[in-house]
Amino acid sequence: MKELWEKYRVCGILRGIPQEWLLNYVQTAMDGGIRLFEVAMNSQDGEQQIRTLKKELGNSICVGAGTVTTLERCKAAADAGAEFFLTPCVNRAVLEFCVENKIPILPGVMTPTDVSVCMEYGCSVMKLFPAGSLPKDYIKSLKGPFDGTEYVAVGGVKLENAAGFIEKGFLGVGIGSGLISKEQMEKGNWGEAKDGIASMMAQVKCCL
Repeated sequence: MKELWEKYRVCGILRGIPQEWLLNYVQTAMDGGIRLFEVAMNSQDGEQQIRTLKKELGNSICVGAGTVTTLERCKAAADAGAEFFLTPCVNRAVLEFCVENKIPILPGVMTPTDVSVCMEYGCSVMKLFPAGSLPKDYIKSLKGPFDGTEYVAVGGVKLENAAGFIEKGFLGVGIGSGLISKEQMEKGNWGEAKDGIASMMAQVKCCL
């Protein structure tokens, strides 16, 4: 997982994106510089959207499955072709499934106990969630006793503050509703959305 996040840094989180806007949404994010995407499995068309992105865009992007909280979702995401999994919490059954099936996973953690459990399953890169609600130096507090671990910030990350998380020591960030606004989608302001994403990506690169 570390190599994946070092390569891409920013993940676009697709949760509840209407099917008719999916390809425009992802293409706009790609035009802005994003190549890593997570499709939330609790979206109405989550499984189908993974299949659509894999079919239409192939190897030009990397597509993972998020909110993988049950074995049923694990199997559905794997069958759809998800290249990696993300969870909002620590779930031993999901972790065991990923280890057994050699699926890269970014498990969601918040506490030292969460981190310790994930390390039992060989995870050294984890999703700190909800990152935006935690103290600004919280990541340093976790890295102290858990040397060798890295964290991706998810929750409260926006275009305006994404670079700030990288500056604090996060390996990468995941951006959901703050990536492209509903208004931009409804009005078809894809160019405006692309410009905002491109500006954010430039700021992130400057922090590396």
